[in-house]
Amino acid sequence: SLCMLKYVRTVKEFSSILCKRYCSVNFTKYFYRVIISAESKIHFFSDAPLEDIEATNTEARSVFDAESGKLVFTVPIESFDFEKKLMQEHFNENYMETEKYPKSSFQAAINDWNKLSGVQDVEVTGDLTLHGVTKNITIPGKIDFSDDRVVVDAVFTVLLKDYKIKIPKAVFMNIAEEVEVTVHFEYEPYEKG
Repeated sequence: SLCMLKYVRTVKEFSSILCKRYCSVNFTKYFYRVIISAESKIHFFSDAPLEDIEATNTEARSVFDAESGKLVFTVPIESFDFEKKLMQEHFNENYMETEKYPKSSFQAAINDWNKLSGVQDVEVTGDLTLHGVTKNITIPGKIDFSDDRVVVDAVFTVLLKDYKIKIPKAVFMNIAEEVEVTVHFEYEPYEKG
């Protein structure tokens, strides 16, 4: 069950557990049973009155069970890279409390999954855990089975108050109450090593 991610410390460990169960299945060209992210990029943008805030993270990992349409994402919060290092420090220490909540995760399933082919618009529903708070959300996205890799793209909005991320009054004009998140993952078959 994908709920086991709560007890697993790394995606590599999770992939290993998942593949012990599923990797004996024969892979076809596009519909591998278990595929793991080879590349990832998560970007967030906050359009605030005084200053735009944005950062990028390329350390996120994901596992996709192509048979069931279930996906798991894990994001190390400290890996978000900001142009201004002071902004990055404030993000980790004051807002995200990274020492207390080092990772974010999304455990989800593609709605109406039927082993799609080509490029398809999809909706994914699941539990997003951020800053120690878990909310069930639905995210629109696109999945592309056109090439040798499976590519997942999505853009969605996160309301800071939904995840108890507090904005001090002194910097209220510097930080927007909602953040646009852009996600790009490229997957390849998991190979037992």
